[in-house]
Amino acid sequence: MASGGMSRLKTTHLGTQMLAKRLERSSDPVPSKAAEIHAFFAKWERVLAAELAQVTTI
Repeated sequence: MASGGMSRLKTTHLGTQMLAKRLERSSDPVPSKAAEIHAFFAKWERVLAAELAQVTTI
């Protein structure tokens, strides 16, 4: 997901959309992006069940 898969995530959650767009434009190294994605989903896992279900297909 950190190397471009985040943009393929289908979501109506505004925060997730904003994170995906920002990571897409970011020049940060992949490990840094991966850590940020992990922290985001760890914090919001209860609200983002549909998005987390897509992770295995991305």
